[in-house]
Amino acid sequence: MTSLPSAPGPAGPTPSPALRILLILAASAIVLAGISLAREVFGPLALAIVIVVICEPVRRPFQRPGRPAWIGTTAVIVLAYVILLAMAALLWLAGTQFARLVGDLASQDGLVRAADQIVAWLQSLGLDQEAADAAASILDPETLLGLAGSLGSAVLGVATALFFVCAYIIFLAADAARYRTAPALFGATHGPALQRIARLQTGVRRYYVVNAAFGAVVAIVDGLALWWMGVPAPVVWAILAFVTNFIPNIGFVLGLIPPAILAFVVGSWPLLLGVIAVYCVVNVVLQVLVQPKFVSDAVDLSLTLSFFSVIFWTFVIGPLGAILSIPLTLLVRAVVLEGDPGATWARWVSGDRTAVPEPTPEPSAAPTRRRFRRR
Repeated sequence: MTSLPSAPGPAGPTPSPALRILLILAASAIVLAGISLAREVFGPLALAIVIVVICEPVRRPFQRPGRPAWIGTTAVIVLAYVILLAMAALLWLAGTQFARLVGDLASQDGLVRAADQIVAWLQSLGLDQEAADAAASILDPETLLGLAGSLGSAVLGVATALFFVCAYIIFLAADAARYRTAPALFGATHGPALQRIARLQTGVRRYYVVNAAFGAVVAIVDGLALWWMGVPAPVVWAILAFVTNFIPNIGFVLGLIPPAILAFVVGSWPLLLGVIAVYCVVNVVLQVLVQPKFVSDAVDLSLTLSFFSVIFWTFVIGPLGAILSIPLTLLVRAVVLEGDPGATWARWVSGDRTAVPEPTPEPSAAPTRRRFRRR
């Protein structure tokens, strides 16, 4: 006897939308906690991936028939190492000049006089002695010397991270040559996923190219203006302006605070107001009015999400997260939202202008039956 196939049992109860949201949030919290614990590994890996994505177009002239693939891979690695060496040289120059500047100021009485002026000004506004002393402690010579002394450990940490980045770049550049054949092999079966990856790479590449171009202009103009006004170490603050230009929304403020404080120390209120005026005219016009238009065209992220991503990824992986915040946010959107047809609304809220709802088909008219009379 042949047994009849048993009928499938009743499907289990589907979770409610609220329960699904809670499960997604719980899983996301676990993943982010793991990333935060492994930030020393995840941060350099993410930086290496971004650098390889930026340098990948240099491979195209070497991808002609008859040429070995290793030539293009070598070109990508060389360009990536040039970028890393330029970053390391800028950080080393800024660090050494800043340490020398702090030593010179600490040996003079300029910091003490500036701190006394701040205390007197804050007391005139009605603050008590403890609050005024706390606000003026940032100009304490011992505090600044301790900050300059901590640059040694920071440089060691950066050197260790750059070592891992250099190692990652070699492997990623070699694998990228193999992944370029994926559209020809899997385009018919995984076409949408490959298109999302291509859009992600294009957006990351455009974002950093636009920021580097505007950052160079801002750094040159700010450095020349500070040198003309007599602010010490203008090269340091020009490098700071270039680096903070990669931090969305709040990079302008982070690049302004140190030279403004130093201007107050060496030139009191007139020089301080002059530095603020120059930064507001140059940085606000370029970074607030002009640059966001190009960045928005490159990444399609809302201003609110861009600002929140800086705070969020800095909290997760440290200071490197401020520079990598936009690529990481684009990666999360591409993986989580762009592959879900029901996430069009969430993509539109995030700033994706390509996320438009599909037009609803018009209901077709019901066919009418003809009635025949009996004769």
